[in-house]
Amino acid sequence: MLRSLNISNVVLIDRLDIDFDAGFGVLTGETGAGKSILLDSLGLVLGKRAETSLIRKGADKLSVTAVFDNVVNSELTEILQENDIEIDNNELMIKRILNTSGVGKIFVNDQPISAKLLKEIGKYLVEIHGQFDNQGLLNPANHLSILDNFGDYENLLDNCAKAHKEYKEIIKKRAQAESDILKAKSDEENLIHWIKELETLSPKSGEMEELQARRQEMMSSEKIIENLNYAYASLTQGRDVSSAIRSAQSGISKANNYVNGKYDEVYAALDRALIEITDVVDQIENLSSQIGINANEQENIDSRIFALKDVARKHGCQVDDLPETLEKFKFMLNSIEKGEDILSDLRKEEQAKRLAYIGAANLLHKARIDTAQKLDALVMNELPPLKMEKAKFVTEIKQKNEDFWSDKGFDDVCFTVATNPNSPQGPINKIASGGELSRFMLALKVNLASSTNIPTMIFDEVDAGIGGAVAQAVGERLSRLGRDVQVLVVTHAPQVAALGNYHFKVAKTTTNDITTTNIRVLDNNERKEEIARMLAGEVITDEARAAAVKLMK
Repeated sequence: MLRSLNISNVVLIDRLDIDFDAGFGVLTGETGAGKSILLDSLGLVLGKRAETSLIRKGADKLSVTAVFDNVVNSELTEILQENDIEIDNNELMIKRILNTSGVGKIFVNDQPISAKLLKEIGKYLVEIHGQFDNQGLLNPANHLSILDNFGDYENLLDNCAKAHKEYKEIIKKRAQAESDILKAKSDEENLIHWIKELETLSPKSGEMEELQARRQEMMSSEKIIENLNYAYASLTQGRDVSSAIRSAQSGISKANNYVNGKYDEVYAALDRALIEITDVVDQIENLSSQIGINANEQENIDSRIFALKDVARKHGCQVDDLPETLEKFKFMLNSIEKGEDILSDLRKEEQAKRLAYIGAANLLHKARIDTAQKLDALVMNELPPLKMEKAKFVTEIKQKNEDFWSDKGFDDVCFTVATNPNSPQGPINKIASGGELSRFMLALKVNLASSTNIPTMIFDEVDAGIGGAVAQAVGERLSRLGRDVQVLVVTHAPQVAALGNYHFKVAKTTTNDITTTNIRVLDNNERKEEIARMLAGEVITDEARAAAVKLMK
């Protein structure tokens, strides 16, 4: 809810620091005192367009800071997280500055943001309603979500959204299959040719690497043979290594005769070395014999490499992907042959998903009808005390054309009213007059308060043009509304003001030709005087004071 508001240099306001409480608060003051300036200031931190005309004369900039606490809203939290805005102690501080050159800055918890983002955030913090307002409850685009929030059937909404997603996915899959099969049919002759070509070529994964390695070996064969021969000669020519080892063994054997076999391990080690050297010499000889200089083989390898690269280039893939490409072509050819079977299965699945969605949407539709009837009855119960006993409120639910089905079902919801018995029902924002609109809205608000996700509601003179028992009824409903959400009301009706939990007075003073708007919280005696003024006008009589006391009780 709105916890505090700091205003500096806005129109007639020099500097104001205002603290707010929960419940039902009222703001009163004479016409022209500056109540609208207060709302304009709050509007700035909620994303309203900032204009330099709002800057107080003589000042170089304006500044408005608002602090909100208990910011608990999943949608708002998601927006803040997406924009890396941290929330400390579940508190949100918004500051907006505008200088005379039109340059502005906006901060949320000390992080700079855009005016567009501020407007998005503001929607979840405060709802301001005036008698000619056409947003929130009065905007038909919001009626579906308002009814759903009131109905509290989240499981039905989730099921419908899931069914809609699955239905859309199978539609996309079936359409893609139709497109692929149609394309495959146009490429059928090419597919047959490509498959035959690839099967003849018979590419293998990793083959290119092996061919290139073998080609490199053949190109270096002379050098390889030369070095192998050198190694072989080093081990076998002159006094070869094997002979040297045998000679060493002979010496060790003779020495052993004098030490009773003490050097047996040395002899055995030389024996193992002789075996290893003999094996190495044989391996070198075999390797050398395997290296051949075959011009035909190298030519065949080059031809194979060229053929593989050429086919891969034609199909836009890597050589190692050719076996997979062959399988893909076979699958496409098979799809042509079995295309109708595949499409038939997909169409059956699509029909099943469609029926599942319709079933989920119908359950949601029935729940909305029940909820609408409940809401209509509650609103109608509120209308007689508001002197609208002849009016009728109806929540209309119509099914949309299939082209407009969505994850929220196929319902179009609109709050409609008829202000007279013989008048046709029409959209609430087009049929009701200013005063009627305010009372319809109030009747709705009272019943929707527990399901709203906006913690603060501000009403700007919703009691305009009414008085007496009607004003009393309006005040009672605003007071009830204040039990669920924070309610602030700008009012000229003493019956409404008397029911507030706390009371602000807005006043205008002039000193040295400088006019300033101030606001302060009234104590109990001051409230009595203010309500008496609202009842009596300029001259406050004892009778007015007595009436004020009676209203406050």
